[in-house]
Amino acid sequence: MNNLVLKTVSKYELLQYGDKVIVCLSGGADSVALLNVLVSFKEKYDLTVYAAHLNHNLRGEESKRDEDFCKVLCKKYNVKLFLKSVDIKAKAEQQKISSELCGRNERYKFFEELSKQLGAKIATAHTASDNAETLIFNIARGASVSGVSAIPPKRENIIRPLIEVTRCIIEDYCKSECLEYITDSTNLTDDYTRNKIRHNVIPVLKKINPQFEVAAMHLSENAREVNEYINRQAKTALYDCKTSFGYDCKKLLQLDKAVLKYALIIMLKNTGAQLPQQKHIELMTEIIKTGGAVNISNRVTAVAKQNIFRIVKDEEYLDFKPIKLKNNVNFEFNNKQYSAREININFINGIQDLISTELFLKNAEFRTRRPNDKFTYPKRKITKPLRKVMNEMKIPSEIRNQLIVLAVDSTVLWCENIGVSLQGKSDDNSESAIKIEINKKMAQKNE
Repeated sequence: MNNLVLKTVSKYELLQYGDKVIVCLSGGADSVALLNVLVSFKEKYDLTVYAAHLNHNLRGEESKRDEDFCKVLCKKYNVKLFLKSVDIKAKAEQQKISSELCGRNERYKFFEELSKQLGAKIATAHTASDNAETLIFNIARGASVSGVSAIPPKRENIIRPLIEVTRCIIEDYCKSECLEYITDSTNLTDDYTRNKIRHNVIPVLKKINPQFEVAAMHLSENAREVNEYINRQAKTALYDCKTSFGYDCKKLLQLDKAVLKYALIIMLKNTGAQLPQQKHIELMTEIIKTGGAVNISNRVTAVAKQNIFRIVKDEEYLDFKPIKLKNNVNFEFNNKQYSAREININFINGIQDLISTELFLKNAEFRTRRPNDKFTYPKRKITKPLRKVMNEMKIPSEIRNQLIVLAVDSTVLWCENIGVSLQGKSDDNSESAIKIEINKKMAQKNE
């Protein structure tokens, strides 16, 4: 089996000389085999091998038995073991999620913390059999190409050296190497969906094709290649379709359907939104054609208006009282939870096309827009309501009340995302002018 794993490691470039690796150790056959293999690779790759075990406290004495087994095993291999104990049942109830999902989240959280602390890769013991089960599970839920990709051999700092090895091969390896391991009693029941697939679905498929797990592995590999290609095309397309406040609807509609779908998913990921369902993709595609809005979640909405498509996050900006300025000053225009913008005011000598110092010091104030605000284009010398100027510049309606305005009464001298007006413009003969800079930064989220 070592040669098969070495082939996988080389194929996907999972290990580099001098790497530090944390083995996610449950005590089961797969993770014990992984630990044994990586220890045997120590000299070849100059590896530093660690192990980590999370006690879920779901099976009473059996959970304690697993922890003790890992301690003894790591002592035998002279491998440093990191342990953590979490009451998964209580935490799952608190978060209102399944214990299976909660356990997974806590494991990876623990492993990631260790990875940063040690500067090490995370090695999980996922196998070709796990990949096949994940593939079936994803198909049953209505998978996309990404779902058919199942379990990747490598994801960021996570590596899976056993991903092309079946569970049957691993069990034979453990016997030949005289490796002891423990069995999780929950794996013998059909309490979890994955177990139902393992015990009832996979055996039927293996009757049709005894090499089903290998066939599933090849399908997932092909799907990953297709997925990565379309993803690259989508990122390039988004760059080409980008406008000041979103993405050009006409250009988006010219994209291949598959590329457009991936582009929409990337947009949502960039906002931190949850992955969309198929119905969301279809509705977003429709409003790109016709205009409108689609609610993705409580805080995220997709909007198509004035031929611009964008993903809008409800960030609830706080209103602020008008601020009159007489000297150099910095202040923050704060969002309730998610971000802040800092306004920097600098007096600069001999700079044209900036705000006149004289006007700035004469009752000028920073505020948000008001109904009677008027803006005069500096070159065209045409005065219009600020609302119409924002329409002409296609500024999204949902951010207009959040933009910062510098004005004297109803005369706008400068507006964020628009610039300086005729009245605010520094005179060519002016000895000094004012430069306004806006820095966007993250503020601490209120818990």
